Amino acid sequence: MTTIAVTGASGFCGSHVAATAAARGADVLCVGRRPGPVGRHIAWDAAREVPDLSGADLVVHCAAAVGDPLPDSPAEAAMRAVNVDGTARLLQAAADRPVVWVSSASVYAPGAGRSRVTEDHPVRGHLNAYGRTKAAGEALALAAGAVVLRPRAVYGAGDPHLVPRLLSRVRRGLLLLPGPSVRLSLTAVENLTDACLLAADWPPGAYNIADPVPYDRDEAIRTVLRAHGVRARIGHLPLPVARAAAGAAQTLARLRPHAEPPLTRYAVDQLAHSVVLDVSRAESRGWTPRRTLGEYAPVGFDG
Repeated sequence: MTTIAVTGASGFCGSHVAATAAARGADVLCVGRRPGPVGRHIAWDAAREVPDLSGADLVVHCAAAVGDPLPDSPAEAAMRAVNVDGTARLLQAAADRPVVWVSSASVYAPGAGRSRVTEDHPVRGHLNAYGRTKAAGEALALAAGAVVLRPRAVYGAGDPHLVPRLLSRVRRGLLLLPGPSVRLSLTAVENLTDACLLAADWPPGAYNIADPVPYDRDEAIRTVLRAHGVRARIGHLPLPVARAAAGAAQTLARLRPHAEPPLTRYAVDQLAHSVVLDVSRAESRGWTPRRTLGEYAPVGFDG
């Protein structure tokens, strides 16, 4: 029986990976601050400690600090301690074991020109701490010979980040989005999970992971709102106005350095420009995305 160590197994992506691995017959070690949904708990504080990976045949690293804090804030320093320094500690503990490291499409350079993003797209110019620290962490993982997965906007049952943030932006039946609708890649957590459990046998390197087809931004958001029983119309904020509002929000947020601004330049970039991932490299290794947003359900998952 294969023993798989899943870091961050109490979190959104990690819990899906751990539960699915167990359902497929693996022995699972849930590595992190809290127990995962299955298997044995191995306590680990990624910001401070080297994990105990004794007995693991494979490591799937899902643990990460997420968010959109202000540049050079205490929150960014805390994020770096997990996403960069924690990666170094994990790789030290993994030694010669295969590592699948879950990164993010946020590592890609922002702006226009992302209508077909391959793994060779530039990794630079990050607009927020998350992109910077994930890029630095994955650079360590790639140098160590890991398989690095780059999903975009992971969604699914139990999501504590993406959808709650979206729902919180609805005001009096109106959701304002920057600019006109664009085509976007999204990643169902089930598709990412399948990739995590297949990727140990792939050649080292980076692989985009996304649903089989990109979505129209506004229609995708309507799908999510309907699934949560929220009735709202979508309004389009002119892009220069959205950028100005994001800049003002970030400036005001400096008065409260431990709080995240309600709107950031990164968020505007991610919503206002087409970002479509080319997943042919992962597909050439036998991975097939099986879920789409049309199957989205806010509760429950089938492992």
